[in-house]
Amino acid sequence: MSEPIRAPAKRLLRVLAGEPVWPPPVWLMRQAGRYLPEYRAVRAGVNDFIALATTPELAAEVTLQPIRRYRMDAAILFSDILMVPWALGQGLAYHEGEGPVLPPLRDAAGVAALQPERLIDRLAPVFETVRLVRQMLQSEGLGATGLIGFAGAPFTVACYMIEGGGSRDFAATRLMAFKEPELFARLLDIIGAATIAYLSAQIAAGAEAVMLFDSWSGVLSAGQFRAHVIQATRNIVDGLRQSCPGVPVIGFPRLAGMLVADYVRATGVDAVGLDTGMDLALVRSAMPSRVALQGNLDPIALLAGGSAMAQEALSVLEAMRGWPCIFNLGHGIVPQTPPDHVGRLVELVRAG
Repeated sequence: MSEPIRAPAKRLLRVLAGEPVWPPPVWLMRQAGRYLPEYRAVRAGVNDFIALATTPELAAEVTLQPIRRYRMDAAILFSDILMVPWALGQGLAYHEGEGPVLPPLRDAAGVAALQPERLIDRLAPVFETVRLVRQMLQSEGLGATGLIGFAGAPFTVACYMIEGGGSRDFAATRLMAFKEPELFARLLDIIGAATIAYLSAQIAAGAEAVMLFDSWSGVLSAGQFRAHVIQATRNIVDGLRQSCPGVPVIGFPRLAGMLVADYVRATGVDAVGLDTGMDLALVRSAMPSRVALQGNLDPIALLAGGSAMAQEALSVLEAMRGWPCIFNLGHGIVPQTPPDHVGRLVELVRAG
């Protein structure tokens, strides 16, 4: 009896398994967002961001908008890294032009008031969004597109929870880590356990890979980075290996600099996102051969477009040729970016 014919693996998943696919798969951080007129049309009809992120039909629609327009190789769930503190019971609001606002969490009472037992129930709409996206990708003939779930890594999520929002240097967070290490470790443990549960549920709903965003890891000293970024990420990777074996994990320790190689080796991630400041040739020389690299075009080059964008994109492609890689940005698309620039970038990548 002949073996059944199997569909070829998705390009994204082949790279995450360590295969150097060329031209590389492409998707872009914040590819679903304010630069798209179709996103702005959906957003105009919703009261606030949380309502959008917790209405599965709308969140799925927004997730798919850049896939329909550009045929990206991956869709990433439309959500936010602060859905975890929101689900843990910390207040969260988004004010136009200001970013997220949370009640600052600065003491043991605040940590004790978190409610991890409510997490999965409160985030049920997010899991329904993942299920809907998987169904819609198939029904719309986009079945070759990978689906990435995501969460914030514990240190970066803690930054927002402790500061009460964004910050230039996250001084209150760093101060707690130095002055109250046990309390800080307890908070990271709560976030870490919540993140394992959250990502495992996204995978059960249909996510084929997951990404951990550690956007503010670069504010830490080397010792603190190893303690609060590397170790916390290792715990999550280990937890996911147990609950969801075989599902690849992409880590993004933004601004990690020279510590990125230590991060990859110690955490066990399958791929690492690289910020714009990373020299790809140096990174390659320090990496284990099967770890995929993701990045790292400057979002401002995408905003500029034209020959400047093309030159920078081709430079990234040439530096990653022959390596398992995913073409992406070094940070998210800025809202002023003309959609046509994104289309041209995808064409350049596809041409190899």
